[in-house]
Amino acid sequence: MHPESTGDLLMAAARALRRRHSAVLAGWDVTPAQGRALKLVVALDGPRNSVLAERLRIAPRSATEVVDALASRGLVERRPDPSDRRATTVVATDAGRELLTVVERARRWESERFLAGLTADDRRELHRILGALADG
Repeated sequence: MHPESTGDLLMAAARALRRRHSAVLAGWDVTPAQGRALKLVVALDGPRNSVLAERLRIAPRSATEVVDALASRGLVERRPDPSDRRATTVVATDAGRELLTVVERARRWESERFLAGLTADDRRELHRILGALADG
């Protein structure tokens, strides 16, 4: 049996963190896909559904389903696109913005717990390395 490659270890760490983040989101009955979509809706300030699908790297139909779920909970609304009245945009409601703030805080806290076993120097080095890989 060969030792795990660095890539395998990186993927295992990412999966472990993703599981922890999913558990945090479950406390607010939000799926990871819904959390990512809500974050993008706020960051992009009213994107079209097609932009969400592209940015989330999912099919437009899947993006519609995610937006439908968020809208049914009053977290987002569909509004006419001011530049093209035939199209709609997705806008976060006050409740959606509030939930995003709470969820992001909880995710950061969980990430801190996940990384707590590393020294400050190790965390800085990991941050530097991951930043270099993300830029690559």
